[in-house]
Amino acid sequence: MRICSFLPSATEIVYALGLGDSLAAVSHECDFPEEALSKPKVVRSKFDNTDMTGQEIDSLVSDMARRGERIYEVDEEVLRQADPDLVLTQELCEVCAVSFEDVERAVVRLDKIPQVVSLDPSSMVDVLGNITTVGEFAGVSQKAEEVVRGLRVRIDGIRALVSGAAARPTVACIEWLDPLIVAGHWVPEMVEIAGGHDALAKPGEPSRRIGFDDLRSADPDILILMPCGFDVERAEVELGRTPGLDEWRSLAAVQDRRVYVTDAGSLFSRSGPRLVDSLEVLGKIVHPDVFGEGLPSEYVKRMDAWPSQIPEEISGG
Repeated sequence: MRICSFLPSATEIVYALGLGDSLAAVSHECDFPEEALSKPKVVRSKFDNTDMTGQEIDSLVSDMARRGERIYEVDEEVLRQADPDLVLTQELCEVCAVSFEDVERAVVRLDKIPQVVSLDPSSMVDVLGNITTVGEFAGVSQKAEEVVRGLRVRIDGIRALVSGAAARPTVACIEWLDPLIVAGHWVPEMVEIAGGHDALAKPGEPSRRIGFDDLRSADPDILILMPCGFDVERAEVELGRTPGLDEWRSLAAVQDRRVYVTDAGSLFSRSGPRLVDSLEVLGKIVHPDVFGEGLPSEYVKRMDAWPSQIPEEISGG
């Protein structure tokens, strides 16, 4: 079995199933576990966003979409050399990963046409189901059942811990800062499992743009900033660039010092097994009295004095 993964969550599932040696190629964003970094890259981005602001990235992506241009492209030579039996891809979001149509067009030109499986979850049940699906197509169904069973036990444990909580704080999860975009799909459900209530989104609904007035009206108890594709350091930089920072001071979450910046790729945006790790982190954010306050600093930073704590060289002050 030779596997080609076109998205990071699929790569993480493959490794969780003990099939890392079967991975013949991965996407350019597959960086977990560390062994994935050494695999041939079958996808590349058409632009480098390293030095771009969030607003500049959004404008460029929107312009490309209006022109009918793709953000990513398949390296067909790498795909040919990978010679896959199984290709894992998605149709959920063309901003997050290469389009399903482009993958299909590339694989039909191969000498041997592989099985193409699209993983498109909108809930935690779907995420677990994807692990089962990959296990079935890769011939390791028993291992997949073991992995899913272990994850379900952990999820049930989190639900049990918060079942007796006196209150369910309201939470706003923001996956882009300029413009403001609310995290959807599985994230609102994760908030609910962790003992909170998503103030701006419902489980299973797609991510959507909002205005600051929407955020002000929701006035969440907790604000979790998870710019897609950014680690904690980059997310903090983007927070400092966000227009109208003074307006944010009126929010209850800011006044109560319950604002967090996160590594979105590690915690929220990838629909793989690590989402259960993320649930445990969410529990610590929403109910530190139940879960304790030991947040993993490499993935989460509490902005205790924000926005005044943002350095001038970041905020532009």
